[in-house]
Amino acid sequence: MGKYKVVFTRTAQKSLNKISKNTIPKILAAISGLSFDPFPKGCRKLTGFSSIFRIRVQNYRIIYEMIDDEIVIKILKIGHRKDVYR
Repeated sequence: MGKYKVVFTRTAQKSLNKISKNTIPKILAAISGLSFDPFPKGCRKLTGFSSIFRIRVQNYRIIYEMIDDEIVIKILKIGHRKDVYR
């Protein structure tokens, strides 16, 4: 168990179910890694937001919010890189 608690929004959970079964384990591994290190190598802060970041897993992006005072990482959105920012 990591330092941070990871929670999924309903939107993120639904989008995870639509991703190919081969990619889901890699995405879940990256998400579980966030509980230990919320700023892994390659993470980027989204422009215009103070606490929203993204990480890349193959062609997919995981958009998450770090809520420091609650020690929570909230997974907001998971999607293919061409669709995730819409």
